[in-house]
Amino acid sequence: MELQNSVKEALNALYHHPDDAFRMEADRWLQNFQRTIDAWQVADNLLHDATSNLETLIFCSQTLRSKVQRDFEELPSEAFRPLRSSLNTLLKKFHRGPPKVRTQISIAVAALAVQVPPEDWGDGGIVNWLKDEMTSHPEYIPGFLELLTVLPEEVFNYKIAARPERRRQFEKELTSQIEVALNILTACLKISELKEQVLEAFASWLRLRHGIPGSLLACHPLVHTALSSLNSEILSEAAVNVISELIHYTTAGNSGGIPVQMPLIQVIVPQVMSLKEQLRDPSKDEEDVKAIARLFADMGDSYVELIATGSNESMMIVNALLEVASHPEYDIASMTFNFWHSLQHFLTKRDSYTSFGNEASIEAESRRRLQVFRSPYESLVSLVSSRVQYPPDYQTLSVEDLKEFKQTRYAVADVLIDAASVLGGDATLRILYVKLAEARTCLGNDHNQWHPAEAALFCIRAISNYVSTVEAEVMPKIMSLLLELPHEPQLLQTVCLTIGAYSKWLDAALDGFPQLSSVIKILLSGMGKSEDSAAAAAVAFRHICDDCRRKLCGYFDELFSIYNSAVIGEGSLKVSAGDSLHVVEAFSMVITELPADQAKLALEKLCLPVVTPLQEIISQGPDVLEKKLARELTVHIDRLAYIFRYVNHPEAVADAIQRLWPILKAIFDIRAWDMRTMESLCRACKYAVRTSGRLMGITIGAMLEEIQGLYQQHHQPCFLYLSSEVIKIFGSDPSCAYYLKNLIEALFKCTTCLLTNIKDFTARPDIADDCFLLASRCIRYCPQVFIPSAVFPSLVDCSMIGVTVQHREASNSILTFLSDIFDLAKSSIGEQYLTIRDSVIIPRGASITRILVASLTGALPSSRLETVTYALLALTRAYGASALEWARESVSLIPSTVVTEVEQTKIFQALTDAASGVDIKTLMGAVEELSDVCRRNRTVQEIVQGALRPLELNLVTVS
Repeated sequence: MELQNSVKEALNALYHHPDDAFRMEADRWLQNFQRTIDAWQVADNLLHDATSNLETLIFCSQTLRSKVQRDFEELPSEAFRPLRSSLNTLLKKFHRGPPKVRTQISIAVAALAVQVPPEDWGDGGIVNWLKDEMTSHPEYIPGFLELLTVLPEEVFNYKIAARPERRRQFEKELTSQIEVALNILTACLKISELKEQVLEAFASWLRLRHGIPGSLLACHPLVHTALSSLNSEILSEAAVNVISELIHYTTAGNSGGIPVQMPLIQVIVPQVMSLKEQLRDPSKDEEDVKAIARLFADMGDSYVELIATGSNESMMIVNALLEVASHPEYDIASMTFNFWHSLQHFLTKRDSYTSFGNEASIEAESRRRLQVFRSPYESLVSLVSSRVQYPPDYQTLSVEDLKEFKQTRYAVADVLIDAASVLGGDATLRILYVKLAEARTCLGNDHNQWHPAEAALFCIRAISNYVSTVEAEVMPKIMSLLLELPHEPQLLQTVCLTIGAYSKWLDAALDGFPQLSSVIKILLSGMGKSEDSAAAAAVAFRHICDDCRRKLCGYFDELFSIYNSAVIGEGSLKVSAGDSLHVVEAFSMVITELPADQAKLALEKLCLPVVTPLQEIISQGPDVLEKKLARELTVHIDRLAYIFRYVNHPEAVADAIQRLWPILKAIFDIRAWDMRTMESLCRACKYAVRTSGRLMGITIGAMLEEIQGLYQQHHQPCFLYLSSEVIKIFGSDPSCAYYLKNLIEALFKCTTCLLTNIKDFTARPDIADDCFLLASRCIRYCPQVFIPSAVFPSLVDCSMIGVTVQHREASNSILTFLSDIFDLAKSSIGEQYLTIRDSVIIPRGASITRILVASLTGALPSSRLETVTYALLALTRAYGASALEWARESVSLIPSTVVTEVEQTKIFQALTDAASGVDIKTLMGAVEELSDVCRRNRTVQEIVQGALRPLELNLVTVS
């Protein structure tokens, strides 16, 4: 009674107390209460108590439902019958509501049915038990109908802490009882006020997608009721749900597929097609139209393979879907978008035609189908292209509305790409050009009417990858027209992006720089108009310089003023620091086309405006350099990184980095404490190393010495990832072995001192991530240096401590490192060091396996299962019988109440099969089941982790 009163008081505080702190405290108390074993009795008592108010009833019904779902194992086996009896009484008590309470009680009964074998409910399981109850107590049918509705839904509810095997059995039980369930529902049809509930229950049972032949369903009273209720004001929503489920049912693999279900399809399709006129009926409510449109979309998605044959019947469905696509409401029209994509796939992919035998037949059928669907896709292009037009008041749109509008444009762009795949890019372009020409005519001298032109250009840009580079009919007209359009910011932004999208066409179509210069002038206008148009122009300029670099490389000096303006900020350009990187990249790609001697000079010219501000800061002394904001340095260093990355002249870049090293070293020395500056600087050095490779000469030695010393003082993770790049380039060079050995020993020794327990890994996951990425690089590129080194054993120990860190990247890096060690025999160089590896791994094998098993069973999120499983598999393949024994020992630590002997045997067998070369998918299935069993509720998870103790490296005994 005391607890019951406490629950009532807490609920009163939660819903009615004026103080937020009191409400939060009440909420916390109630959540903790729900986890206790007393919650069973208290919730049950309060639900039976006639004085309980609605808030109490809702909370207690939710509590009881969640206890049955998650904590049923807390109860002794003899508690089942009293619990079932109590829930049954409650279901009768609340048979007319409140609906929220009745639903929770129904779900609780269904969850109970998932957890216990069918014989506990008597002959025929819960469905027969339910039938008997409804026969004996017809006055409670509304409550029992809700239970009948939720029963099949609970098959797919993974909140229920049932074992996978029991879940599968429950699905089979319900499948075998479908006929009984449908008979109950058919009998309930006689009660007219229950028809809506009956139809919802029928839809729920159809989601099981099992076993009723189409010929039987085609003449079933439930199907007939659903079809005849499509025009009913009261029942139409429930009827649409049923027909939608029936459509999906007809194509489900385990329902026998389309051939078996054809009698049902032949009943459904004409009935749905008869609703077509209602799509245009102005008297129809929008929700009703949406429901009808959903049925057409479902038919299209489900029968797309049949529709793709282009028969007369299928074209009637296509025309109806075009009708839906033409609806003024985007939410309704967009329901068809998935269909157009799927249809495109069937029309254009060769796999769809393999049944036609020889090449000539395949080609003929493909041409026929594409011709049949040409007209619908042409109509589709015209219909959807108008939906991307900016509204007149777009500047006043909220952030959310603007985001939604942009998502609409992206979705339409995808549909246009589907159309271009069927019609061909050039044909689609011709349709869109007509729209652009019309918009240009409407524009006239009124620059405020730019919206239709911008929309047409957006669509033209969307299909750029599908337009041939030799298209000569429309593209020249479009490019000429671009020169005439007014420089309204939004329109100019799309003009610039369109120019960039057609850079390959420009390269093929134009003879040289003079013709390109008019296009570049538009981009310069974009850079000077607004920040948004400047961003678009910078991206477009990068595309132009990438694809037209051969035409532009002879005009480097003429173009250089653009670079100076964008980088130094001279003149009126509005290119942001971030967008200026596109300009840097553009010029770097042009330099790549120059001969070596010219490239060297051009590179110096490119570096000068970037380096000069850094030199000026350094010349003012260490104090000034130390006090500068990071962004005042990184804006220049990031540009250097882009130059080193995109100027593909290794010798010129090596020369530049050698010349600039004193400046970079000064920043390393003074700003080593500053993570942001160091990340930027290490990125620049990384690209210099990647581009220059072994031409870097003495600079690489100076760089390694610098980061080796600074890492030990400042522990910046970026020093580790720069070292990874160095290892990749120089790891196999014997002349570098001594320097690399010193480097990795210093870095790893320091890191293992920083990461001594799981709290250290959690606090600095970035260091863990980069450390083990570097270690994996060492295994792949210089095992001869790394494996025999003194740091290898301590790094393995360190990885064992950190495997279960919750940070995804850090955990994945550690697991990949372990997998690389286990897979050492796969590389010819690594094979020589197996003896050393084994001397480290074998003594730790049992602990590593136990930690991996703990990771699979709850220590890591289930999203990491695949990575952990591969590490366990690699260990098993490397150590065979020993690893299998380690796995057996680890799993046997878990109490048999949690993992049964049958479940243990299953995982061992799958691991044994996978180790001997069987497909890893079988192992993944077994691992997922073990994981599911061990994570089925919080109590079980705590028992498993308490048994496996992944944070203890050397576990001798378990009490």
